[in-house]
Amino acid sequence: MNCRIWPLLPLLALSTAGALTVQVRWSVPEPRLVQGQVQRPTEHHALTVRLPPDLPGRAPAARAAALRGAGATLAARVSRAPQDIRFQPVADGWVGSARTGWTVTPAAAQAALSAAVKRAGQGRAPVTVTLPVELTAPVRSVRWAARQRLSHLGSGESNFTGSPDFRVHNIRVGAARLHGQWTAPGGTLDFNALTGPISAVRGFRPGYVLAGGSLRLEDGGGICQVSTTLFRAALRAGLPIQERHAHSVQVAYYGQPGLDAAVYAGSKNLRVRNDTGAPLLVQFRWDTRAGTLRADLFGRNDGRTVRVEGAPLTRVRLPPGPAFVRAPDLADGETRRIDMPAPGGVTLITRTVRQPGQATRTDRFRSEYRPWGGVIAVPPGDPRG
Repeated sequence: MNCRIWPLLPLLALSTAGALTVQVRWSVPEPRLVQGQVQRPTEHHALTVRLPPDLPGRAPAARAAALRGAGATLAARVSRAPQDIRFQPVADGWVGSARTGWTVTPAAAQAALSAAVKRAGQGRAPVTVTLPVELTAPVRSVRWAARQRLSHLGSGESNFTGSPDFRVHNIRVGAARLHGQWTAPGGTLDFNALTGPISAVRGFRPGYVLAGGSLRLEDGGGICQVSTTLFRAALRAGLPIQERHAHSVQVAYYGQPGLDAAVYAGSKNLRVRNDTGAPLLVQFRWDTRAGTLRADLFGRNDGRTVRVEGAPLTRVRLPPGPAFVRAPDLADGETRRIDMPAPGGVTLITRTVRQPGQATRTDRFRSEYRPWGGVIAVPPGDPRG
């Protein structure tokens, strides 16, 4: 049971000593999608409303006015908008649940409280009333998802442990913009379009990005962690990758070379085609303490199997010495490592997708990285900057 206690209205925000206590209850079905089957468990909810102790003895007009206000506040507290289906991990898979909309009219809430006051005046306690709730299904409901035969298709993970604060912030903002996005059957999941402009006015912070072969400060530094994680999910789900770019250098956060995806507005994008025959849902989860990011894709499973194989880095070239940039917050003699060095080289990721009744598809994703010496920040007066 979900129990909540809320005071109602300024006129009700009085001392609770001797208050008229009303237990308001309502029960509603909340469908869930479990292993492709719709379940309809009933949820029981309750909240405690405390009314002024003298309310039963007030003049009819004054009592009605107080109850109108209390009813309007109670209706607003309980009513909620519907929300589309989302999936949550459980021990043996995934459970889909939406949020059914609740509508309680002020008149219905007032009537329930009026009945409670009448019973209290007759000396009947405790006072419990049932609240009538009208239900509204979301557009993408549990039943809709069951008809679409939606299930988990693939996931991707990455680690951003050790990232500076600006980078962690931008990862959270970027992942939140992708979370809950839908792509129609036959449509293209366009990373840059869904993320929108990367700017401070849209919540991103300035940070270091690799652009034009150098490291510089721009809004949204770290957004490639989000595109990299989504690329890995799409790769393992067997979805056609229409556009993907490797970074120009290896990035320490991304681990195994060849599994990264660089994005940059106007020149580099990540685009994935939804060929599942049903709507495609993107979900993201992040843990800032553990430094982990995960993307999950949900659509119609057509029985395809996917095998992803990586190759060792070849044509390896050792990194050069570091580059230096001036940082105004550093005092003389201080330095700060901004980016780690990494060797250059070439690698190939091979993906084999087998779908029932179709020819086997083999996709190859080539990544070539130049050697990178990393970057060290130095004080403004340092001649190396």
